[in-house]
Amino acid sequence: MERHSWAFEFLITFGLKKYPMNHLRLPLIFCALFISLLAAGQKKKFTFVAFGDMPYRVPNDYPKFERVIKTLNQENPDFIVHVGDFKSGSSLCSTEYFERMHAYFETFEPPLIYTPGDNEWTDCNRKAAGEYDPLERLEVLRKMFYGSDKSFGKKKINLVSQAKSSGFEKYVENNLWTYGGLQFATIHLVGSNNNFKDAGDNQEFIDREKANLAWLEQVFAAAQDKKGLMLFTQADMFYKDMKPSKGFEKVVNKLSELTQKYGKQVFLVNGDSHRFITDKPILINNQKATLMNFTRVQVFGDAEMAAIKITYDPKSTTLFQVEQMLID
Repeated sequence: MERHSWAFEFLITFGLKKYPMNHLRLPLIFCALFISLLAAGQKKKFTFVAFGDMPYRVPNDYPKFERVIKTLNQENPDFIVHVGDFKSGSSLCSTEYFERMHAYFETFEPPLIYTPGDNEWTDCNRKAAGEYDPLERLEVLRKMFYGSDKSFGKKKINLVSQAKSSGFEKYVENNLWTYGGLQFATIHLVGSNNNFKDAGDNQEFIDREKANLAWLEQVFAAAQDKKGLMLFTQADMFYKDMKPSKGFEKVVNKLSELTQKYGKQVFLVNGDSHRFITDKPILINNQKATLMNFTRVQVFGDAEMAAIKITYDPKSTTLFQVEQMLID
């Protein structure tokens, strides 16, 4: 409340002294109270949950995934993010399965935001996955899971999609939202080297990379007046000695550039590698220094069907506290 105490003092002191019997007295008081309450609300702790790479081994994982949903509904965080891979790369990529997962997402009580994984489309050409055309599966995924500007869940929050930006109309899966004075966003980066091929047609990759680079610029611009930024994606971009592969190189470089300019705390939450990790994987100054205001959190997955609870603490210099949520 300290930031707006001057407004409260001025309105009360000046208003009551200058207009002690005036009809402006009550409106001034209510205005000051509103500003003070708004400031207090922005400094309140809140929690959200991230998880991904589940259910993985279906149908055996269905009962456990339903326990995950029940546990998270009981926890009742402010919102939940699924960071992709709601199936394994060797399970069927059928529309019927997509519909089942869509229905699961709507059973969450809190708002749920979802960003795609590679197993939902890039890996669907595998024999065990049904030998689908990956681009056809991506189109189905976009239509089924991104037909609204609201989250999943019984409680909804409004999302702003990159699809509203001219030239990027098909990228409905890149979304941003503001909560508690912080900026949040998803960005569509997936495992399997982000669909980059050493030999073959890379047009989908090229187009989406262009969209993602523009999206990062837009997200960081939106975060300028916020206290910090948190990004969610599926791909583990740092699994090879912290040096990004060709599928992620430009995105990581852009992240580094924008984070350094931003100066405030930036967190990235990803799935893909199925191990809980917190680290600072971006190096700067010819790889000799760590980018200290960038933190990566990687979630559990596959056999470890657990989640990560993140608490925003306005008194913390790092903004966020990360805890494991182990689910029986």
